[in-house]
Amino acid sequence: MSQNNELVLVVGATGTIGYEVCKSLNETGIPVRGTYHSEGGKQKLDRLNLAEVIHLNMEDKSSLDAAFRGVTKAFLLVPDRPDMVELGISLIDAAKKAKVEYVVRSSAMGASEDNTLMYAQWHGKIDARLKETGIEYTLLLPSYFMQNYITFDREQIAVQNGIYLPFGDGKVSCIDVRDIAAVAKKCFLESSKHIGKNYTLTSSEALSGAEQATIFSRHLDRQITYHNIPPEKEEEAMLAMGMPKILVKALSQLHSFCKANEFAEISPDVETVLDRQPISFDRFVEDYKTSW
Repeated sequence: MSQNNELVLVVGATGTIGYEVCKSLNETGIPVRGTYHSEGGKQKLDRLNLAEVIHLNMEDKSSLDAAFRGVTKAFLLVPDRPDMVELGISLIDAAKKAKVEYVVRSSAMGASEDNTLMYAQWHGKIDARLKETGIEYTLLLPSYFMQNYITFDREQIAVQNGIYLPFGDGKVSCIDVRDIAAVAKKCFLESSKHIGKNYTLTSSEALSGAEQATIFSRHLDRQITYHNIPPEKEEEAMLAMGMPKILVKALSQLHSFCKANEFAEISPDVETVLDRQPISFDRFVEDYKTSW
């Protein structure tokens, strides 16, 4: 395996997970090449003072070749798009072409080509391609992100004092993306210990929407209420925002799995890798309470 001081490519560096991975690796002195797609993304990465930043168009083979040039380790993340499987396979093929030795890939909880959950099936197809290449790898399989309550639900919580999701009474073992980044960092620092491993990343508790609302209320010092909305109402809202129909269908299906407690699994993998408990939902809300 490569030495830890070699350049690590982080694909998706401006996103929720990728940005935390860049920060986490950068803090240890590991040189990072972060990818961006827009000028705003470049400005965001420039604030981290990474070793390198590079524009990446996943649909352009020459752009992919440039991103992987001289890289022996990479963190790979594929955006949620209707063509995410094709993009993911192109990304992995570019890594193989560049003779990348080790990949840490952000996949999804339950990822499998046979899973009936579309997101898990799509990720499973990408993971299968990675395994076919012979590149040494570690798969990170995270649950629902705590940071989704900032990315998608911030305004509803801040303005309407409510969480509006079709989860019913279902419980979810959300993961803080800072823990995903911390596990990724461990994998790069101690690669030989993690080759071929699949890590399911969850918190140490599964909470319902009502229980999450109680935690928000305590930390924000005002009443936050969970509203179990009809799935069709959420779908209408997503379509109105211009989200592609296939992604609306996939996200609606994901939320139906949350309602059915399919994401209530509690995995020991974060604690196993990091030798500490995962970040709790309580700490997440306290740490980010100015967001709402």
